[in-house]
Amino acid sequence: MRRPLHALIATSVAAIVSLTVIPLFAQTGAGLLEGTAAFGDWRADRPGMRRLIRPQDLPAPDIAQSARNFVRIVHRADDQKPIVPNGFEVNLFASGLTEPRLIRTAPNGDLFVAESAAGRIRVLRGNGGAASQSAVFASGLTYPFGIAFYPLGATWGDEADRGDVLAFDPQGKEQRVFATGLRNCVGMAIAPANSTVWCSTNERDGLGDNVPPDYVTRVREGAFYGWPWYYIGANEDPQHKGERPDLKDKMSIPDVLIEAHSASLGMTFYDGTQFPAEYRGNIFAAEHGSWNRSKRTGYKIIRVIVKDGVPTGEYDDFATGFVISDSEVWGRPVGVAVDKNGALLVSEDASGTIWRISYTGKAAAVR
Repeated sequence: MRRPLHALIATSVAAIVSLTVIPLFAQTGAGLLEGTAAFGDWRADRPGMRRLIRPQDLPAPDIAQSARNFVRIVHRADDQKPIVPNGFEVNLFASGLTEPRLIRTAPNGDLFVAESAAGRIRVLRGNGGAASQSAVFASGLTYPFGIAFYPLGATWGDEADRGDVLAFDPQGKEQRVFATGLRNCVGMAIAPANSTVWCSTNERDGLGDNVPPDYVTRVREGAFYGWPWYYIGANEDPQHKGERPDLKDKMSIPDVLIEAHSASLGMTFYDGTQFPAEYRGNIFAAEHGSWNRSKRTGYKIIRVIVKDGVPTGEYDDFATGFVISDSEVWGRPVGVAVDKNGALLVSEDASGTIWRISYTGKAAAVR
């Protein structure tokens, strides 16, 4: 019988880090992009657009194709806000924050926000759908990405425990490795229905526009996900060619593949009752946005489709509109959380805002 997981942490490689005509794309079903059409870029993003990327869809790596396409962050106009599906409403919950990153909802409804650039964790208290009060919970921190536990004895200067998910007892002792080979499991959550561990993972850069994809996946105890030698199964990283042939057949393949270089960060399960029933048990994940892709991708909130606790491999665009043009954005989503009333809260660290997305009607049928 497995020991219960009292505490889990993920370690990563990073130090908890113009308009054109929209092209024609292949489409099957009602708004479902598959295969190479699912790679896309920001111009095809819109709420309700569904994607399915399979391991066999991936092209070969091409280091020469790797692009440096950094974005310019511009001031958010007063009328700019995320675009959400019909039947949902989005309102500004908080602004003027200093690089708000991961967010967590407390049992009493307070919202804890890691303001990375300011080196502090702030607690916000909501009132009528907006933050009315705030207080500093902790300060003097060194770039706090999120609110989590970190491994004792490991430093960013060595390789100890990098790319691992670690488990601890409630006192932070009895450290053990739960899973390995996850390059950057930034977002981590436990499924309320069955206590399964999940990770939202940033994959490596430098191998071309469309490889390797980021992913959201169940994390199985003892599993190996490939980093740094392989990715998405037995696809060998050309920068580590021939180094570990013994690992070729030992990889676990992630459940849900996301457009490459999207920079998948925070994730949360929807366990509220405000949204339509089809949303319950699904996952919301924040895609911070690309820099290593010739055509910009990410910069949105996605909904990962989960049925009876099992991912289908598909995901929907849920909140878009953060991109202004091929070179400019006003927002970069990072954190997601569900508030005590069942609304979704989204942080973005470019304009320093948090948004509240609530369900208000029965406009569009949810697949």
